[in-house]
Amino acid sequence: MLFRSHWKSRYKTISGAADCWWRPWLVLLWWSCLTQSTCGSGALEESKHLVIQREGEFDVTYNDTVTSENQTIYAFNHTVSWNKTEGVRVSVDVLSQNLKSPILFVVRQKQAVLSFQVPLILRGLYQRKYPYNHLGRTLCQPPTKSASETQYFFVDVSTLSNQGTNYQLRVSRVESFTLQTDKTFSFTASPSQPQYFKYVFPEGVDTVIVKVSSDMNFPCSVMSIQDIQCPVYDLDNNVAFIGMYQTMTKKGAITVQRKDFPSNSFYVVVVVKTEDEACGGPLRFYPLRPDELIDAGNRSKILDVVVSPAIKSEVYVMGMLFCLGIFLSFYLLTLLVACLHNKRAKKRELFENLADTSPAETASLLGKNGKTPASPNEYGSLNSTVSSEAVTDGAPSLDSAASADNYGYLERPLENVGRSRQESLSSIEEDDYDTLDDINSDKNIVRTKKYLCVSDLSRKDKRVLSKKYQIYFWNIATIAVFYALPVIQLVITYQTVVNVTGNQDICYYNFMCAHPLGALSAFNNILSNLGYVMLGLLFLLIVLKRDIVHNRALSCQDINALECGIPKHFGLFYAMGTALMMEGLLSACYHVCPNYTNFQFDTSFMYMIAGLCMLKLYQKRHPDINASAYTAYACLAAVIFFSVLGVVFGRGNTVFWIIFSVIHILATLLLSTQLYYMGRWRLDSGVLRRMVYIVYTDCIRQCSGPMYIDRMVLLVMGNIVNWSLAAYGLIERPNDFASYLLAIAICNLLLYFAFYIIMKLRSGERIQCLALVCILFTAVVWGFALYFFFQGLSTWQKTPAESREHNRDCILLSFFDDHDIWHFLSSIAMFGSFLVLLTMDDDLDTVQRDKIYVF
Repeated sequence: MLFRSHWKSRYKTISGAADCWWRPWLVLLWWSCLTQSTCGSGALEESKHLVIQREGEFDVTYNDTVTSENQTIYAFNHTVSWNKTEGVRVSVDVLSQNLKSPILFVVRQKQAVLSFQVPLILRGLYQRKYPYNHLGRTLCQPPTKSASETQYFFVDVSTLSNQGTNYQLRVSRVESFTLQTDKTFSFTASPSQPQYFKYVFPEGVDTVIVKVSSDMNFPCSVMSIQDIQCPVYDLDNNVAFIGMYQTMTKKGAITVQRKDFPSNSFYVVVVVKTEDEACGGPLRFYPLRPDELIDAGNRSKILDVVVSPAIKSEVYVMGMLFCLGIFLSFYLLTLLVACLHNKRAKKRELFENLADTSPAETASLLGKNGKTPASPNEYGSLNSTVSSEAVTDGAPSLDSAASADNYGYLERPLENVGRSRQESLSSIEEDDYDTLDDINSDKNIVRTKKYLCVSDLSRKDKRVLSKKYQIYFWNIATIAVFYALPVIQLVITYQTVVNVTGNQDICYYNFMCAHPLGALSAFNNILSNLGYVMLGLLFLLIVLKRDIVHNRALSCQDINALECGIPKHFGLFYAMGTALMMEGLLSACYHVCPNYTNFQFDTSFMYMIAGLCMLKLYQKRHPDINASAYTAYACLAAVIFFSVLGVVFGRGNTVFWIIFSVIHILATLLLSTQLYYMGRWRLDSGVLRRMVYIVYTDCIRQCSGPMYIDRMVLLVMGNIVNWSLAAYGLIERPNDFASYLLAIAICNLLLYFAFYIIMKLRSGERIQCLALVCILFTAVVWGFALYFFFQGLSTWQKTPAESREHNRDCILLSFFDDHDIWHFLSSIAMFGSFLVLLTMDDDLDTVQRDKIYVF
């Protein structure tokens, strides 16, 4: 209207002006152009960005070009049924080089969207970047409830690059997408071409084990078990987001339970990592520039996957019954031996009662009542009436007195033997000298005699020594409580972390034979430790029975209990039985989640057992001078301290191994000196001067042999063994420092044990039938146990993936593996070793202590 009024006014004013007729048409043209430019901008822009839609077909390769001005959408459809799953795989290859902008592929499905770019950039350590131009991805298959349904999906291809980029696209069906039970399927995977497959639990199968294997160590791979849901995390940078997963080189195995997957099915995902460091492979070089792309090379890997049914609940029951049956049989056998022993004891008591009425016994009794014995042979019966307190207070028997000239001390008169039995314990201390005026009471002289008898080293009051050795038991019981409680708390935390995160690289199981039960991932490894607990308890019962019988004999003034045999102190035996039970408990805790950080749980009480056995061997012939509980446990604490340091800092650390070897050799020399001189030496500022003087007088001035030949032989052999072990550790520097330290303890124990038995036979003593059977049985069991120990089904010194290369299938009842058999046999062997220590000197129960040699 504005233009129209303006036209009219101009027409009236300038009527007849023929030269201005074209002006209205010019205005109309301008208005039309203004309207066209404002409302039609969208159509102009649309003409610059072209969207191309195509009907896609399976198994057809599309070679196309994409730029920033065009976008291609491929439409596909396929039929899905509820009882059959068919996989769909999208493969993409970019043919152009030196792209400034990647191509973006977006796959739109019914319930999921999958997007990825090509080239795909995967990151490694230290922000290293690896480009991949060839990609293959399997599409997530949403479930359907209908018998048959047609589902559509679209593949959108776009880029922001101005230059044309050539690509190839191929969509194909995966015929073997669903894995079959007990059927091996082979496939190829790479970092940019992960693979995953579906498995459905068959009827009647509640647990399966998924095994993935390859003939190639590298490239490093990851296998994952994920629930049936979209999206599926199948790239190196997201495969650890959900489900259970573990790294692998040649072997990988995960046990899957139906209760963890409500859909009764799961995905088996296999991803090849961009780098091999996680599997112990070589470290790559650092990038020269932060944004530099590194050629990853060919990282394809051929793998096999098979899903097999795991054991049923009946196998669990059989495994537990088998375990209980083995160790309960030892209880029955012990009960049978005890019954036979009691029967023989009753017969012996009957013969003794008959012998009490003989004329010879009557004459002996008359001599005891104050009459002068008729012959020197009656001295033995006189000595038999002396109380154990009098014997342990330092009075040697007449036989040892008769040979006083050989030892260089005077014969004691008989009247000094009858020392009062009612002497107060409060006046007796362990380190006091015996309160006798004779030279034989000075322990400095007694212990330096060339030939020592047990009576020379059992002079202290037996009640004081009994209390001293009972401290071993109470101390180890206290240590066990304070040690076990945080261990149990820690392993429960470990197991919770494993179950929540699904990271099975935290624990070093034998995954080929790891049977879960509840929250426990390897119940069989825990159950097999039951033998340590049950046999440790049985040993405590045997020791308790012996302790009761011995105390009853003492209360009855039994002559053999008072004066004969090795002095009976049971405190160390109680400590050994408790240590065996704790070894079982802590080994079970360790196997809840065995790894690098908690290996000391499995070995701490092994050191305790080895140390206590050596102390018990030494105590048998040296009851007065054996180490106190506080000193012994302090030394064992130092050993465990070095074990922890070695595990944490010892791997390849030359400085640590030098320091440890020096300490090992010095400790060996100090202990050798302590044993050789029976504790009669001092470590002070004058020790070097005395050593030089001894070397000068015994080696330079005159060549004289050692005074104590037997002890010197043992100590020389011990030093050779320990110096050799120290040299081996310094040269080889083994990664498993805890096992190396345990090997040192076991070698020393076996050496001392062999020396003890040889010297026992050399001294004319004999080994009774029960002890001999225990020795032979224990030696055979130890041999088989060590065989299974060295099978090495896993090792925490390597990466979790390398450790799985040693995994093996179960070998016993489809439930127990080689390491479980080691648990069975080693617990039996330790129990047998304890019985050997307990029964080895039973032949001396009727031999007077002044006739039992010390060695």
